[in-house]
Amino acid sequence: MPNSPQILETHCEWRSQDVADSSQWIEQLDPAEVDEIDAALGHALAHSEDILETECEHFPLPNLQRRLKKIEGDLINGRGFTLLRGVPREKYSQEEMEMIYWGIGMHLGSPWPQNQYGHVLGDVTDQGVASNDPNSRGNEIGAVAFPYHSDGSDLVGLLCLQSAESGGISTVANALAIHNDLVRDEPELAAALYEPQPYDFRNAEPPGSQPWYEMPVFSEWEGRLFVRYIRPYILASQRHAGAPAIDEMAEQAMQRVDAMTQNPEYNVFMDLAPGDMQFVNNYHVLHARTAYTDNPATGQVRHLKRLWLGTEVLKERPPYFHRNLSDHWGKQRTVSALKPS
Repeated sequence: MPNSPQILETHCEWRSQDVADSSQWIEQLDPAEVDEIDAALGHALAHSEDILETECEHFPLPNLQRRLKKIEGDLINGRGFTLLRGVPREKYSQEEMEMIYWGIGMHLGSPWPQNQYGHVLGDVTDQGVASNDPNSRGNEIGAVAFPYHSDGSDLVGLLCLQSAESGGISTVANALAIHNDLVRDEPELAAALYEPQPYDFRNAEPPGSQPWYEMPVFSEWEGRLFVRYIRPYILASQRHAGAPAIDEMAEQAMQRVDAMTQNPEYNVFMDLAPGDMQFVNNYHVLHARTAYTDNPATGQVRHLKRLWLGTEVLKERPPYFHRNLSDHWGKQRTVSALKPS
């Protein structure tokens, strides 16, 4: 922990009024770019229908790749979130949309495994898992609102295949601004979150390992801020004998962070339409969703695909973020393949 937490990366700090104009963060594809994506899909499928056999060179985007590289840089060194819009969902099957999403994602980073099953392309939909199941993961839980959190990679991407009948709005919060405001106004709370906090492995720990691990909410590395915050996992760690108790100051700090994430000053809401792709910097931006209602009878069942990506823009990371906690997940690479019921 630093002796005195510092304000970091102010160039990536924003408030809701700074990004109120959605044209700043919605990347609308033009017709030529849509055609290029369609051609790349044909090229990829001619090589293989298996996503796991598809590398970046199999999804060529000679013109769009320059725009995607700029987006990748902005995600790490700028605003930290974007929405790519314009792929015509109605034109493609689910499998084709997944290949398009995979191909575009490969131009932004390298896919990382998301769970103990080795999923490098995951499903975010109601999988019948109860929200109070201590081993549940957010992508499996339906209907209920989900709190602001970060995922276990440099970038997280979500592709909307189908939206819910109502609700399910995606929302992001600038964790960097929250950190810096804590440093400015309540530095003792910020300092508490530079200390390691216990996290529940959710029954996905390496074989023979303890079911919890420790890492800070805030880390500073070479002048950059790295955030890992999953409040339900921190609270769930307390079910395990031997897990460190949550320090009183850290608990107070996390309650303050939770309150700040609910302050509209730090939030942007976006209603993902089918075909939309959202990408977020996990270290600077927390993400969440509102409660929603599905209607299976009409096919209005919220269904997203998820990518975790490691970016080449970010050269150095703290030890906690070297994937050492999830290396066992990568022993097999698989694709989650849920279909509408």
